[in-house]
Amino acid sequence: MSYSNNFRWQMSESVLQGDQRRNGLLRTAKRVVIKLGTSTVTGTQGELSSERIEPIVQAIANLQTDHRQVILVSSGAVGLGRGWLGLHPSRLKDMATKQACAAVGQSLLMEAYKRLFGAYGVKTAQVLLTEEDFSNWRRYSNLRRTMEKLIGFGVLPIVNENDTVSTAELETVGDRARSAAFSDNDRLAALVMSGLEADALILLTNVDGLLGTETSTKHKPTGSGIRPQLIPLISKVTPELRAVASGPSQSGRGGMVTKLEAAEIAMNCGGVAVIANGNRPETLPRIFAGEPEGTVFLPSGRMKGKRRWLAYAAGVRGRVVVDAGAQRAITGGKASLLSTGVLRVERPFAPMDVVSIANVDGNEFARGVANCASEAATTTRVLFTRDNIVLLERKP
Repeated sequence: MSYSNNFRWQMSESVLQGDQRRNGLLRTAKRVVIKLGTSTVTGTQGELSSERIEPIVQAIANLQTDHRQVILVSSGAVGLGRGWLGLHPSRLKDMATKQACAAVGQSLLMEAYKRLFGAYGVKTAQVLLTEEDFSNWRRYSNLRRTMEKLIGFGVLPIVNENDTVSTAELETVGDRARSAAFSDNDRLAALVMSGLEADALILLTNVDGLLGTETSTKHKPTGSGIRPQLIPLISKVTPELRAVASGPSQSGRGGMVTKLEAAEIAMNCGGVAVIANGNRPETLPRIFAGEPEGTVFLPSGRMKGKRRWLAYAAGVRGRVVVDAGAQRAITGGKASLLSTGVLRVERPFAPMDVVSIANVDGNEFARGVANCASEAATTTRVLFTRDNIVLLERKP
């Protein structure tokens, strides 16, 4: 067998194995989080898009009949509120107006879901969350217990951020480092998936998935330009994939960048994620039948519960910069962070606060739960025990 033929055979085997793994993971997924974007829930005038929502409701009801546990994360409250109030989209630039629209729209959204799911005998519950429900470990644990109880009762939890009192998700998502637990419903859905240790995260939007670009001009007419192509299967989120992710969408606040981030959280929590088109009625049935649909992200590992919380959900209060020796000890072994390795405290913190740990270049590489307040950092030998430190993968 020639080298080129052998390479093609190996690639075909790799694709086949990836497809088989995808099929098995989605067919057997017992607990799933499904997130609906604004463009799926609402129409152009801020009305409920019945033609898109009704097939999704039926598919979720069928999943429950198939003994799967479903949690629905739904956007759309602000859009529905704007439509009901008859406001022009430009009015949403004002934060107070957005919050007022959310207050109006959330009741409309839940009323619609109660009616639609009720036709299939599915009971629903509204779960409105703020950032503190994730950034505080005790509230995070309480949230999990409540959600588990709802699922045990056979109820469908419908989750959204409490936009009336919280502004984190309403603020425009930019290309900046996050200190918030979530600022869009994509990340919120990933954190719910992480906290409940769900098997799958499904992000439904108005595009077919993560689109790459085909730049080769071979076998293409001259002047045909760049042709976007669906990336069907991803086992690792690379800098190249982040580069092709698009910016925020027009109707929603989270674009492909936030969906890629959410999918990566799901992968690192040991789950499978899918970005797919929610405008097609057959999308959800095809996904859970293991058929090719959207972009599928395969699991890459599984952090333990508290470590997942430290990496993704905890609110960061303080920041310390450590020397090269302390960085090597933390990243290369199972060492705690000692006071002798701390060069400076850049942001103060209290005992049990989550603190960012940065290297001499100022790059965060870990987070930890502090044993003491920052004022005692020079006199306390162990600032962070190894069990309360989690390493972060840096994004180029």
